[in-house]
Amino acid sequence: MEEEPESEKLCTLALVNTPGIGSVTIRQLISYCGSAENVFNSDFKKLIKIPGIGEKVARSILKKEGLTEAEKEWADCIKSGARLHFFSDITYPTRLKSLYDAPVVLYSKGDFDYNSYRAIGIVGTRQVSDYGKAVTENIIKELVPYNPLVVSGLAYGVDITAHRACLKNDLATIGVMASGLNVIYPAVHQKTAKEMLERGGLVTENALATKPDFMRFPARNRIIAGLSDVTIVVESAKKGGSLITVDFAQNYHREVFAVPGNLSNAQSEGCNQLIRENKACIFLSVQDMADAIGWNLQNKEKELSVVSDTTLLFDGFTQDEGQVLSLLKRQGNMQLDEISWQSGMHLNKLATLLLNLEFQGMVRSLPGKKYSLI
Repeated sequence: MEEEPESEKLCTLALVNTPGIGSVTIRQLISYCGSAENVFNSDFKKLIKIPGIGEKVARSILKKEGLTEAEKEWADCIKSGARLHFFSDITYPTRLKSLYDAPVVLYSKGDFDYNSYRAIGIVGTRQVSDYGKAVTENIIKELVPYNPLVVSGLAYGVDITAHRACLKNDLATIGVMASGLNVIYPAVHQKTAKEMLERGGLVTENALATKPDFMRFPARNRIIAGLSDVTIVVESAKKGGSLITVDFAQNYHREVFAVPGNLSNAQSEGCNQLIRENKACIFLSVQDMADAIGWNLQNKEKELSVVSDTTLLFDGFTQDEGQVLSLLKRQGNMQLDEISWQSGMHLNKLATLLLNLEFQGMVRSLPGKKYSLI
């Protein structure tokens, strides 16, 4: 991470540190104002005209208290070795880019690739049974040939079992935290968290010194779901964080599998219910799951020829044009502010670029400020 922050990135971090503003609101502000820097240069009358921005939020922005906090946070990240990933950065996870509630900034430590070809979330109860531990460990062993990035939450039970099994089997694993990187929770997992930095790492949307509270855990779960192509629930009671992760995964159109359990075991009630209600596929083995979602080792070369939106090339076009064309190819119809958000381009620049692509016969404009490929 560069030592001197770009003004735009510093202003984006300042918005994150402004009280009363979440990722969706920040996205709205940047889309309407053209940049995070422009948000702070806007006047009160302009800000309150933006949908979802009331007088309280506008006044909070104009106090610019978040800027001071952002400068301190940036310096602390450099000192502690934490990396910042802004939504407009190439290092920002591709899997999160298309999500409406994606974090504006992610903090990370470790050695891993967000955009690993395969990524799988493994979640479950904190009160894991011996059966749940054995199943989790066996899943990790069976995943080794597929070499996925394994995502979980560093919590007691299934989560920590999955992380430790990954370390034992030399699989990259990341723990998505409900706290800041400087606050390992629970504290008894500090040794494992340190070991994960060598083969995976830690990720959070929270400032370094943030302590976990009740509302940060569901927010953490959405990141687990968003970073994963498929989520496996090993064990879960009727209520719990794992089921919240499932809800997010379904909203993001990601695959969900659940491990069936003993009918008399309360820690399997959630999984059995997911299967019964067709909210999750039944998990029988990694091979069975891989066949269902297309993880075919025999056709690995063919799979790898399917490029992601970060590598999709359009010959004869500029890098910016290629990025927009890639987004439209993947997403289909997209609104102007959605393209702006995912590409990181200012609206004025983007409008000119889209007009040029229209003239070249590549893009068509649709009602409601939407665009699509021709």
